[in-house]
Formats: sequence, C-alpha cells, structure tokens
Amino acid sequence: MPRQQEPDPGARMPIVVIGGGISGLACAWRLERLGAPVLLLEQEERAGGVIRSVRREGVLFEAGPQSFLLTPELSELLREAGLEDDLLRADPRAPRYVVERGRLREVPLGPALLFSSFLSWGTKVRLLAEPFGHTTPPADDESIAAFVRRKFGAELLDRLVAPMVAGIYAGDAERLSLRGAFPSVHDWETRFGSVVRGAIKSRPAGNAPRGGLATLREGNESLVARLAERLGDRVSRRARAISLRRAAVESGERQEATTGARFEIECDIAGRRETIPAAAVVVATPARAAAALLSPLVPATADLARIEYAPVSVVAGSYASEHVPRPLEGFGFLVPRAERLRVLGTVWNSSLFAGRVPEGQTLLTSFAGGMTDPSASALPDEALYSTVESELRRVLGLLCAPRV
Repeated sequence: MPRQQEPDPGARMPIVVIGGGISGLACAWRLERLGAPVLLLEQEERAGGVIRSVRREGVLFEAGPQSFLLTPELSELLREAGLEDDLLRADPRAPRYVVERGRLREVPLGPALLFSSFLSWGTKVRLLAEPFGHTTPPADDESIAAFVRRKFGAELLDRLVAPMVAGIYAGDAERLSLRGAFPSVHDWETRFGSVVRGAIKSRPAGNAPRGGLATLREGNESLVARLAERLGDRVSRRARAISLRRAAVESGERQEATTGARFEIECDIAGRRETIPAAAVVVATPARAAAALLSPLVPATADLARIEYAPVSVVAGSYASEHVPRPLEGFGFLVPRAERLRVLGTVWNSSLFAGRVPEGQTLLTSFAGGMTDPSASALPDEALYSTVESELRRVLGLLCAPRV
C-alpha cells in the first residue's frame, strides 16, 4: 500500500514543483527566496534537464544549449546564485554566416544589409519602406513564414529567417507561431503598425544593460548545478510523479489530514511509493508528461500532449586548428533548406567564448534534425557523425577528423 507522509502539524504545506530542468529549478529557487516552503521533484538522479556540460581532454562540450540570451531576469538569477563573475559574453558584432551554393557567405549586420548584395533590390525596398507604412496583424495567429512573406517577401524568409528559426528552435518557420516564438515582433506591429518603428521605440535607455548571447566559464551546467546545490534537500531526486489529485477534505474516519494541503501527488521515490501533500503544485515537465498529470483535474490540458518537440542531434568535435584552412571568427553558420544539407547550422564555440579548448584547437558544434528533417536524429550514431563530418569538410574544408 502507498505510504501517506505524515505532515508536521507545525509546518506549512510545501509548494511542490514537478520537474527539475532549468524552469523547475528557477521556479523553486524564486519560491524559496520569497520565503515559501518548497519541494522539487526530479525523476533523474541529476537535476538540470537537457542542460549538460562535459569537459573531456581539456575541451568543454555543451551537450544541450550552447549559450543563452542574457535577459535582465537571468542576470539577476546569476547574481543571486553567485555566478555573475563567471559570465562570458559573446561579441555581438561577431560575424554570422549562411551557406550559399556550398560556401560560406557573411550576413551583413544592421543597416549594412541594405547596402550589400546579400538581398535583391526588391527585398531591400520592402525593408526600407516598412517603417513608413502601417499594417495590422491578422486576428488569428500566423506562422513566422506567413508573417515574413506578408511584410518582407519570400527571399528574406528563405535566405535568412527560415535558417535562423531552424538554428534557434530547430523548428519549421511554416509551422511555428510568430506570437509564440517572437511575441515582441507581433507586439510591435500591433502597437505601432511597423516592426521597425516598434523595435526602435522599444529600445532600452542608453545606460540600460543590454542582453546578447552569453555562457558560463565552466559551462551552462554551472547554473543548474548551483541552483540544485543551494536548494539542498528541497530537491528530491529519483522522484517520479505518477498522478496528481485534489486532497480529500474527508476520507472515511480521517478528517482533513493536512494543514493547508490542497493537492496530493502520488510518487515513486527511488522505487518506493509515497503520497506527498502540497499547498500548490507547479508542473514544469515536458508537455506530454504535464498532460498526463493535469488532465484528470483540468480536462482541457489534455491538449498539451499535442505539442510537438523537434528532435535534434548535437554533434561536437575539437579539431587541430592547423587543419582548419580558414580562421573561424564569428558565431558560426546557418544552412538554408535549398542547400540540401542535413546540418542545420554549426556554432564556432572556441571563437565565441574563451576557455572552451586548449591552445591550438578549434571546437565546432553542429545540429542536425529538427522539424524539417526529423529522420536525421534517428540515424545510428556512426552514420550521423559521418554525415556531419562530411558536410563540414565540404563547407569549411576541414583537413582531418576531430581530435576529441
């Protein structure tokens, strides 16, 4: 029989957070900082979800996200966690590239895009005219692709926006919601009638800190590891939530048995069944797991199970710099679908951030799969490695296999 945890009569019921990825950890951290009793349930031995940093033979690999956008909220979280001094920022002026006819082509930044041959004059005219016009977004949500075609034309979508969406979200611009992925862009058009005018008027004050891409000196896992460490025994590992129900007010001979418990969570904790009472519950799991937990209480949440996740494979390698024919200075490159490569894009980690590799090595991380090519992630490891290495040789002219 499941064992009912006996509540401490003098203790307040905890807020239980289910899921120990970055969202669950950040939520539990904020609740704890606000003075709320909190308990985080993570089904794995290690908290942190897909954020994982691995150092091997002096090379720092990121198995999940390679960097993060430094928002004010995230800056504050890093400061609270004592990691502010470990922050490494990417140079926002670092070049970006796309593959064009099998070769790298630098994407001009800012106004320089209008004076380059990267786009046709027709697209440039639409970009120049946009801030002087006024448009209203459709009442129904639209895809990123539909938005870009409507505002700027198909060329900008195919050459720049669609590869960027594949690189950021591993998503398909034809299916990804503009409001969901880029809510500020939709807001600018709604409020100002122009995306460009909205972006200009929404700029932070001159002395306000700016965001940009960043990472941590010892890898992104430093943050989730620090949050889990500071939360201490408020993190319960190997704790899988099986079901969620409202707490019984009266059950047979048992009066309301908890001091403020509104929910009960049936769990498997290291192979042992337990029922955990909670004043409130935050579900920070993948959508399908969230639907299974929540739909018995809120039937409409069953629709969460319909949310699709883009399958992405991360392939990283460190190469002897002498075998990389050209200096790789910049963020990396993205690949338009017209190029018919399986690599979605490649990040030049050792160019972006210091301390990723020993002297004389170059670290490249490539991504394959996504919503536009889901079968790539189903390839056997050796076939995937071979495909990525072959395409990197074609695009970058690499002269050898990776050292690590």
